[in-house]
Amino acid sequence: MLSWFEKRIDPFPAERPEQPPATLLAFCWHYTKGIWPWLAVTSVLIALISGLQVALFGFLGHVVDWLSGANRETFLADEGWKLVGMGFVILILLPGLGLLHTMVMHQTVFGNYPMLIRWKAHRYLLGQSFAFYQDEFAGRVATKMMQTALGVRESVVKILDVFIYVAVYFAGTLVLVGSLDLWLMLPFLVWLVFYAGLLRYYLPKMRAISEAQSNARSSMTGRIVDSYTNIMTVKLFAHSGREEAYAREAMDDFLQTVHPQMRYTTMLNTGLDVSNSVLLFAVGAIGIWSWMAGSASVGAMAVSIGLVLRLEGMAHWVMWELAGLFENIGMAEDGMGTIARPRSVTDQSGAKTLEVKQGRIAFEHIRFHYGKENGVIEDLNLTVAPGEKVGLVGRSGAGKSTLMNVLLRLYDLEGGRILIDGQDIAGVTQDSLRSQIGVVTQDTSLLHRSVRDNIAYGKPDATDEEIIAAAKRANAHDYILDLVDLEGRKGYDAHVGERGVKLSGGQRQRIAIARVFLKNAPVLVLDEATSALDSEVESAIQENLYDLMEGKTVIAIAHRLSTISSLDRLVVLDKGAIVEEGTHEELAKSDGLYAQLWARQSGGFIDAGEAVAAE
Repeated sequence: MLSWFEKRIDPFPAERPEQPPATLLAFCWHYTKGIWPWLAVTSVLIALISGLQVALFGFLGHVVDWLSGANRETFLADEGWKLVGMGFVILILLPGLGLLHTMVMHQTVFGNYPMLIRWKAHRYLLGQSFAFYQDEFAGRVATKMMQTALGVRESVVKILDVFIYVAVYFAGTLVLVGSLDLWLMLPFLVWLVFYAGLLRYYLPKMRAISEAQSNARSSMTGRIVDSYTNIMTVKLFAHSGREEAYAREAMDDFLQTVHPQMRYTTMLNTGLDVSNSVLLFAVGAIGIWSWMAGSASVGAMAVSIGLVLRLEGMAHWVMWELAGLFENIGMAEDGMGTIARPRSVTDQSGAKTLEVKQGRIAFEHIRFHYGKENGVIEDLNLTVAPGEKVGLVGRSGAGKSTLMNVLLRLYDLEGGRILIDGQDIAGVTQDSLRSQIGVVTQDTSLLHRSVRDNIAYGKPDATDEEIIAAAKRANAHDYILDLVDLEGRKGYDAHVGERGVKLSGGQRQRIAIARVFLKNAPVLVLDEATSALDSEVESAIQENLYDLMEGKTVIAIAHRLSTISSLDRLVVLDKGAIVEEGTHEELAKSDGLYAQLWARQSGGFIDAGEAVAAE
């Protein structure tokens, strides 16, 4: 039975995620519209439960009055059916409604609701631009996504569950007490006004503190994750003390939001305790006075005192629930600022799938400044023929990597266009574009999964034979067989650690090259593809890299000019413009920038002093 309730909501809907709204109510509704019928069911159930609980107090008053003046011998005959009916409510109806409510709430809503939010938010964030992740801590984004899921769920559930329960219970209390004695209702009305005033004064202050606290919590987590992610750098520079201070600063900022929150809580609790004591005294005094005057029965006294004692506990509960509500609203609003950001790189409406049959690439009057007014690339034209191998050469900051970024649409151009086989890449889907381009970068980052999973990332349906063949072509198979992780997994099943931290730079690079071997895309981009390899290993796979290039259109970026000197054409960039083109032999004999760079190389690297002087 429980599994039936657990399957009422699909936490992983297939529809493509949309940009969430940037206002709180619309943001919450965006993630709630698929499950609102079940939230409506819980609201109806909680209203019935609270109404029946108030009715029980009324029945208790009748029982007291019956017993005070009833004939013991005829009591069951006179009131038996009423007792049976109330017994049914107490033993069957209330537990049944409570069971149904808790199954819908805990089996259907509580688990699936935040997972639905995480699934939609994660899919939307995966489509965010490369620039988005350059401006954010990865740990901070992940923390906000996880917090926001709980914040939205708790905000919506508390508003519906708590508010409906309290509204029905308070309204029922006033009606019940008023029906017994109007004078008895007066203290409840005064208490309710005072209670509402307390909440109105303190809760907005606590909400503001909660918003600041949520942001401080995310910042604190982001700083800690940043230290852990870069633990090698921390240790190499012996800066554990600086990282402690860096984290402590964020922890102290977080603590500065906790103390005011606790002060408000203390004052609110004190005010509530005083008001509850006054209510109990007033109801008791008025009840005794009314009984003495003959306008209230003993049962009315019992009901009123019982309701006061019940409200005393409920008032504290409501206060904590509302404080928690504002804390969760703060988390939801804080996460909304990150999750609801529009994507800067999106597929056009009706974007087509890129089809690459030849591999001709044309950069036509492209302009890109990373959002600045000028600089980087201005009106650049470059054509790469089908199957041509082109090397990009230039000092740091010349625009080489920027060309790769705009070709892959990690950023959108600010002017001009890029064509692949005559198709404007701005008009095709990003996934189809990147599926046709194999890339090996200088800073290789691996997923914290098995070696097999990392290589197969280039072709998810690859067989083990294909994966091993790709590893052998990248000269990685032998060392892979010797790998063992902390869980005892070996070889291709061994996990490589976060960002591949368990492997050397050369080992990571060879897995990345194997991944591209397996992908076998018609266009190949190499950004310092062998920079992390020693000379012996580089020499061993260089021939295989040339095999990989065969029949492909290749754009290779390198500072080590010897690695690209044999390509069909070299394009020399300086300050975002093409200043030279030709073969290695042609350019080396000229008196241009390439000849200067080649002459100043030592062991195949551009002289660092020349690069600094150029900048």
